[in-house]
Amino acid sequence: MSAVVLRPATPADCEFCFQLHKAAMGDYVTAIWGWDEQAQRDFHTRGFDPGHWQIITTDGADIGMLNVEYRATEIYLGRIEVHPDHQGRGIGTRLITALLNEAERREQDLVLDVLVVNHRAHALYQRLGLREVARHGDGNIKITMRSTRRPR
Repeated sequence: MSAVVLRPATPADCEFCFQLHKAAMGDYVTAIWGWDEQAQRDFHTRGFDPGHWQIITTDGADIGMLNVEYRATEIYLGRIEVHPDHQGRGIGTRLITALLNEAERREQDLVLDVLVVNHRAHALYQRLGLREVARHGDGNIKITMRSTRRPR
């Protein structure tokens, strides 16, 4: 299995991250809101935060992005996107498992939101032990999931 490395995002990664989002999440965005290229580009430009995002690389190639927020009482996985050409290889599983282990060491939960139409990601999170705790957004389009700390 290839090494998966995280590197800090830079402003030069903005276009890569937009194209990644379009490839990885475009079908889900389209299913809920429809894909408006300019609106999506504007939304991405406003939200792109290279100071907090990391680029997922393997074999020297950029293949995804990760945004993790370390909050006072939890670790929040704001975003994980792996290019479809690299999905199904255990990369997301490895990264999320590492976050689950870190959350356990910190005696915190890992929390994330997933779109209800993203059945593949939802199944992955369930397989890794996260449980649904809420639904929110217009029409309950997002599912909040949380790991449960194991008692020490």
